[in-house]
Amino acid sequence: MPLVIIAIGVLLLLILIMKFKLNTFVSLIIVSFLVALALGIPVMDVVGSIESGLGGTLGHIGIIFGLGAMLGRLIADSGGAHRIATTLIGKFGAKRVHWAVLFASFICGIALFLEVTIVLLVPIIFSIARELKVSIVKLGLPMVTAALATHAFLPPHPGPTAVSAEYGASVGMVLIYGIIVAIPTCIIAGIWYPKIAQKIVPTAFTREGSESFGVKKEFKLEETPGFGISVFTALFPVILMGFGAIVDMVQPALGFGDNGLVIFIRFIATSSTAMVLSVLFALYTMGLRRKIPMKTLMASCTSAVNALGMLLLIIGGGGALKQVLIDGGVGDYIATLFEGTAMSPILFAWTVAALLRICLGSGTVATLATPGLVIPLLATMPDVNLALVALATGAGSAIASHVNDAGFWMVKESLGMNLKEAFGTYTVLSTIVAVCGLVFTLILDLFV
Repeated sequence: MPLVIIAIGVLLLLILIMKFKLNTFVSLIIVSFLVALALGIPVMDVVGSIESGLGGTLGHIGIIFGLGAMLGRLIADSGGAHRIATTLIGKFGAKRVHWAVLFASFICGIALFLEVTIVLLVPIIFSIARELKVSIVKLGLPMVTAALATHAFLPPHPGPTAVSAEYGASVGMVLIYGIIVAIPTCIIAGIWYPKIAQKIVPTAFTREGSESFGVKKEFKLEETPGFGISVFTALFPVILMGFGAIVDMVQPALGFGDNGLVIFIRFIATSSTAMVLSVLFALYTMGLRRKIPMKTLMASCTSAVNALGMLLLIIGGGGALKQVLIDGGVGDYIATLFEGTAMSPILFAWTVAALLRICLGSGTVATLATPGLVIPLLATMPDVNLALVALATGAGSAIASHVNDAGFWMVKESLGMNLKEAFGTYTVLSTIVAVCGLVFTLILDLFV
């Protein structure tokens, strides 16, 4: 009955939040306790499972989220975000600025985790939205589409990289195929779907977003930093992490071992280190270089972090719910459903990853758990394109982001939507990314 228990848990969560107006974090923790008990987790282990899920989620994103918020606020408070927004509007035009957002988010998303991309770009999206007097959601959806697609399809993200190794697929080919699949997927989900969503949940497109990220200062363009240095500062963590990813991809091909330089590059390219260096760099380029006192810069950093408290707790609550589902054996139960299947390996990998994602919440966990169920089937089919199987696994792991996914709460809270609006926009959008990913992978399978 695990799937029934999950369905009842999700329904209860919606009732607590929407009908009884209970705080989202409190609701998540209550449902996590009840679901853990219903799944048969020993009473003495329930608290440990919840703490592990909450701590593991915040341990992964806490540093990144906090420093990313500081970096975004430094760029915004200095006028750098205003400069970027004004320039993009001028280059692309007000009617096509969502294409600029999609393009910029895709470039950032190649090297950055989904949550880092969102944290870095939200202040810039805010500035563009305010300049054009449009809803943050209208521009936020192309951003999260690109971030999700790159996270699901493209190495060096942990899911696609790890699953490529599990299947024995070439990481380089997964990257090439992933880009081919991701581009049309992003256009459909990030450009076309928001036009439909505006009719389904019109109230979402009246939102101004979370005060945690918004900066309401007025700037004269001549008083802001230049476009080049503003973009370079915003992309500095992308550059550092991207450099590390290139080294990881080139090293096996050239056959040289780890040395001091490689180790140093990997150190500065880790997400936490890159964010520390990026904040220090922003303090100089956005502040000290422009004769802004350190006290003023630290006030910006403090205000950015002070506004994140409840948002971080909600994201951690989503991680707690995810962990009790994992510890409750939901993944093992799903494994039994697919014993003895004769399905196409690409479709099978996508289906398993999709079901795991819906039930467990974490796309990365779904991606990493899928090969154990798919590899036995691959052993009977020697001509399968392993890179496409890896890509299908990533596509399935993007489907139907909802209340047990920390990323769902991040998108909902940062764009200032209620639950109904988040379901009608991000949940549907993530499903479109997953389905398009599968369709384009199957089409690609006809030609390669």
